[in-house]
Amino acid sequence: MSHILPELPYAYDALEPYIDARTMEIHHTRHHQAYITNLNAAIKDKVELQQMSVDQLIRNLDEIPEEIRTIVRNHGGGHANHSFFWPLLKKDVALAGPIADAITADFGSFENFREKFTAAATRVFGSGWAWLTVDNRKLEIVATPNQDSPIMLGKIPVLGLDVWEHAYYLLYQNRRPDYIAAFFNVINWEKVNDNFLAAVN
Repeated sequence: MSHILPELPYAYDALEPYIDARTMEIHHTRHHQAYITNLNAAIKDKVELQQMSVDQLIRNLDEIPEEIRTIVRNHGGGHANHSFFWPLLKKDVALAGPIADAITADFGSFENFREKFTAAATRVFGSGWAWLTVDNRKLEIVATPNQDSPIMLGKIPVLGLDVWEHAYYLLYQNRRPDYIAAFFNVINWEKVNDNFLAAVN
């Protein structure tokens, strides 16, 4: 089976003014599609790998043949990360539920969480991601380079932010901190809460 590009659960302009429609369209149809195209090409002759989900592929990189392992890591990671990322975006969703309680318990306050997450996203050198993850039922902020996923580290992501320049450059140019600040206006906390409950139950 080939991996396919998931449809977005909203229009490309649904996140404006925080993330512009043109960036969303290019990000989805070109960047994400390129990861899928290259992943499918890498595994086209590997029937056993074609039966695995993308999360299974990147969780078990040691079992991937060496000649395609880097491709699967980079492009499978890109596919997995973006597929996880798109549903996390929605305007006007309030933080509530068990994830809100867990953030307060593990970081002291939402403000402390936001400060630490912003710092992690800002400090990513070059391209990568910032994540809120669950590890041993506790929330933890981690950053990964390139298209690496917390899944590769044995952690369960519940929230992620793409800080590759392709995610923000048309609107924010080199102002990554402005993009990170804008992200907090489009977090779909209902989806984050669902991810959290799935991780701890």
